Amino acid sequence: MDQPKVNKITDEKVALAKAEHYCAYQDRSQQEVRDKLYEWGLWTSAVENIISLLISDNFLNEERFAKAYAIGKFRQKGWGKIKIKQGLKFKKVPDVLIKKALMTIPDDDYLQMLQKILTKKAATVTEKDAYKRKYKLQLYALGRGYESDLILFVLKDSDLLKK
Repeated sequence: MDQPKVNKITDEKVALAKAEHYCAYQDRSQQEVRDKLYEWGLWTSAVENIISLLISDNFLNEERFAKAYAIGKFRQKGWGKIKIKQGLKFKKVPDVLIKKALMTIPDDDYLQMLQKILTKKAATVTEKDAYKRKYKLQLYALGRGYESDLILFVLKDSDLLKK
């Protein structure tokens, strides 16, 4: 199967305009933009030049991206901080910005979201044995990126283990 043909861009000004549009549409990480520019066939010097222009014109802001990503994944998908951190690391966001982004998630909302996803999952778990039920709920929440001590805290005082 052939790869779809991507039109190569050789003119740096054209690439910059296209990259500005790409960044204006949605916040992006530097790595996403860098990958896209290489995909368009640009050389390293042109790519780095365009990246710095995008940063100076505020089209590209890694901190803004990290915060938007963290809040978005938390609110839309119900992801926990561990999974959000992994996603940001995958996009090569610096650790200091990952920490800042995770701090934008309010603790109360975070606990409420964990409670909500555990309650929703508990309704679908048919296991009668309380220990096995607890294990299944823990695994589910761990898979969503929540911290094990927090999961145990929420499960400890809940009726979710009763079927």
